[in-house]
Amino acid sequence: MPAYAIVDLEVFDIEQYLVYQKAMKPLLESADARYLARGGEYQVFEGNYQPHRLILIKFPSLEAMDDFYASEAYHSLESQRQACSSARILGVEGL
Repeated sequence: MPAYAIVDLEVFDIEQYLVYQKAMKPLLESADARYLARGGEYQVFEGNYQPHRLILIKFPSLEAMDDFYASEAYHSLESQRQACSSARILGVEGL
């Protein structure tokens, strides 16, 4: 069953973030994951929620997502992302 990472990202340093973003895409592809949405326009229909930059990533399964976020390869980029942005990340099983 696929799983989705939902990321609400506030970017502080766009130049450094773009370097991270470029490195992240092939890393996701190597985990058989892919971006479904990445910073596009959004609309809040209900509630008091004001996200910054929304990102949606599809993984083959929740276990695959867990493995990715626990991987050495991801951790090597994580500090780079944390230096240029603040994120709220959650995973949810899909259909």
